[in-house]
Amino acid sequence: MENFTPISALLGGAAIGIATAVLLFANGRVAGISGISSGLVFLPRGDSKWRVVFLGGLIGGALVHRVIFGWSEGITLDASWPLLVAGGLLVGFGTRLGGGCTSGHGVCGIGRFSMRSIVAVVTFMLAAGVTVYVVRHVVGG
Repeated sequence: MENFTPISALLGGAAIGIATAVLLFANGRVAGISGISSGLVFLPRGDSKWRVVFLGGLIGGALVHRVIFGWSEGITLDASWPLLVAGGLLVGFGTRLGGGCTSGHGVCGIGRFSMRSIVAVVTFMLAAGVTVYVVRHVVGG
């Protein structure tokens, strides 16, 4: 691992835990990002205010971090726009198929001891490991 900083990782994890706990206990909602963002498009308008605030906090948090710490290095993408769009659509399809995204299952589902979420996270991790192995060692990427 390069540039691993346990203090910032601990603080970030604690912030995520606190935010998801507050959302669950104050609003009765699970903090799955795909469900929150799709709810802005597919649910009635009366349920959108908290979703906008939550997603705004995600974006705002990144902007605050940039202002305080700046960028340590540039972000580069080695993939074409069509490949990025295809990947995004596949991720969206996968979140619908799996009944939620990694954040919903991993952070909130496991925290609630949901067997469905535990199976989903194990499946995500196995699929990710196989994909990395195939791309790096079979395909040669």
